[in-house]
Amino acid sequence: MRPRLKAVIALLITLSCLLPATLSAETTTPVVIKLTLHDTIQPITADYLQRGLQEAARQHAQLVLVSMGTPGGLLESTRVMVQAIENSPVPVVIFISPTGSRAGSAGFFLLEAADIAAMAPGTNAGAAHPIVEGRQLDPILKEKIENDAAAFLRSYTARRGRNVQAAEDAIRNSKSYSDEEALKLKLIDLVTLDDASLLTALDNREIHRFDGSTQTLHLQGATILTTAPSLRERLLSKLTNPDIAVLLMVLGGLLIYLEFNVPGTVVPGSLGTLFVLLSLFGLNLLPIRHTAIVLLLAAVVMMILEAKFGSHGVLALAGVGCLVFGLATLVDGPIPELRVHTATAVGAGLGFGAISFGLAWIALRARRSKVLTGPQAMIGGTAIARTPLSPTGQVEIRGELWQASLRGPASLAIGSAVYVRSVEGLVLIVEPVQDTV
Repeated sequence: MRPRLKAVIALLITLSCLLPATLSAETTTPVVIKLTLHDTIQPITADYLQRGLQEAARQHAQLVLVSMGTPGGLLESTRVMVQAIENSPVPVVIFISPTGSRAGSAGFFLLEAADIAAMAPGTNAGAAHPIVEGRQLDPILKEKIENDAAAFLRSYTARRGRNVQAAEDAIRNSKSYSDEEALKLKLIDLVTLDDASLLTALDNREIHRFDGSTQTLHLQGATILTTAPSLRERLLSKLTNPDIAVLLMVLGGLLIYLEFNVPGTVVPGSLGTLFVLLSLFGLNLLPIRHTAIVLLLAAVVMMILEAKFGSHGVLALAGVGCLVFGLATLVDGPIPELRVHTATAVGAGLGFGAISFGLAWIALRARRSKVLTGPQAMIGGTAIARTPLSPTGQVEIRGELWQASLRGPASLAIGSAVYVRSVEGLVLIVEPVQDTV
């Protein structure tokens, strides 16, 4: 009996050890990682999405919920984000929310790439025709760009089991769909009000991954963990705003110009250099039109020439014109949110031109003004005789007594007004005021 008793006790101990682990596995709360993409699609947005997907994989999350509302953005960044979604080990749901949001242009590509595409009531998606701003494209080149974008969308829409023809219409015919239209045309999987109702609708749902495998979602009582953009991502996202980048560049240029006009102050030059570098860093992440850079360089050259030679404002006006037009066309963005607004370009250009021209005019006036100290400053002034001039004596001018030599009359009495004609050494050559012209 004793060996049997020992065996029973060992079995009970083993079961008691395994039971907590089994209960823990069964009662583990599912985790959903939530990302918020309410911005233009650009390199910083792509970095944020990739970081969120990596965090979800690290935490073995059941789902990545991307709440999105975007006017669109850069196609290259969109390709990076689509690839990240397709390769994600954790299923991704793109949810166009809240009510009133949209997935325009590049946002539509991301919506169709998700494992699950959802929209809130009162949202819309589509109008994904590729745009090349500011250029008159050759018909063949335009067709090539359109076909490339359409093939890119088809490459994963069909694998997701969605309506390829309707999706392609968003590119070729700039179609845009409401939430009800998108659901009816099988461009999305469901319409739901908020995150909670979305997770409830997806609980125990079997989905097909991009690699062909199937997975059942278990989302009952799921905990939603929000992954917010990091400080670096928030800062860089601001710098990729073309208006902010341009204003930083103009302000930095003004501070550097001020440093050259008032050397030794240090602070304006240091801040100006920092602002210009931040501006260039932000603009480096955006599509830049090189002809606009030539215009900006021409504007700087013309303003320098105006300060050096003085063309009565002609060079300055031409420089301001080049500056305004160069700033307005600097960023070749596919959507208005990724371009420099006209008001910003005009305000920054005119402000920079006015301040630069004002500083140059002050500097030029200072260089051309007469010397205000020393004997040469007395020429042309009026002095008062403090001793009889017969013909030499002393006169007072600007509160100082100077030796003077009279030209003309033989003598002048004390208190007579005289005109300083010239200076010989430290002696003023004077004439009576009434005899001068």
